[in-house]
Amino acid sequence: MSGSVDVPWLESSVLDPELVRRTWRSAEALHGLIYFAPEAHQRYAALGLDPRSGYFASRSAAMGPVGPGAVAAAFFNFNPELVARALPAAWEHATPAAVLAARLDAADAALSRVLGDMIGSGAMREAADLARRAAESVADRPQGRVLFAAHAGLPWPESPHLVLWHAQTLLREFRGDGHVAALLLTGLTGLEALILHVASGEVPRRFVQRSRGWSDEHWDAATADLRGRGLIDGDEPALTDVGRAQRAWIEAATDRLAAPAYEVLGVDGCTRFVESVRPMTRAVMESGSLNVNNAVSQR
Repeated sequence: MSGSVDVPWLESSVLDPELVRRTWRSAEALHGLIYFAPEAHQRYAALGLDPRSGYFASRSAAMGPVGPGAVAAAFFNFNPELVARALPAAWEHATPAAVLAARLDAADAALSRVLGDMIGSGAMREAADLARRAAESVADRPQGRVLFAAHAGLPWPESPHLVLWHAQTLLREFRGDGHVAALLLTGLTGLEALILHVASGEVPRRFVQRSRGWSDEHWDAATADLRGRGLIDGDEPALTDVGRAQRAWIEAATDRLAAPAYEVLGVDGCTRFVESVRPMTRAVMESGSLNVNNAVSQR
């Protein structure tokens, strides 16, 4: 498999795929903070939701009071049994509107705590404007992107730091929906995609397996299947050449599918966005707020 997805009938982006990935990744910690922050735990608890139910309810609430089947399908790599333990029971405690309000309030509090004076800076306003332009530029391209479309229908916050957070949420789900499409083309299941990610050395098995709700039996059976298909090998499974080529193809396809959101910014806009959010992302990372032991989805 080649890492390239360039074929004559595919529309190519004017942006370098590496720039697309770097632009998204540069602010991912600002969005991802919501899955770790104590402020989120506290606000979901006030609604009667434990951390895991809070995660599934808060991320899916934009779709309405949906059940576990739709959420497991949209989220892709969670054990459906884990999702079913959270939904639809969460909607007996809180409406989607209440959960969404709690999530935004938690994002406000967490970002204010971590970023301090950067909340009111010119860099924040610039980053928020650029991110909103990117997110709004693909509002008319929701087809096949369920989570993006649902969040794109929510009202925009007013404060620049929340505009940036909401925009990055939209951009994350836009990219994520495209990533799922790429995975489907390879024939991988959600569990198999997780195992290959772990085999790449980028994430630890314990966190991924636990947070996604997969038993050792499920994990080991899928690992054996991937080994039989020549994608991984070794006692501590690592990607084979074929496995690395497949992951390269998936990432390249994901970048291509995410590119439309950033084309409105161009190279200069993307570069400026990366520069403006760098100190903010550094503050999140240095705060220790992204401790995997505090992840909402695994508690």
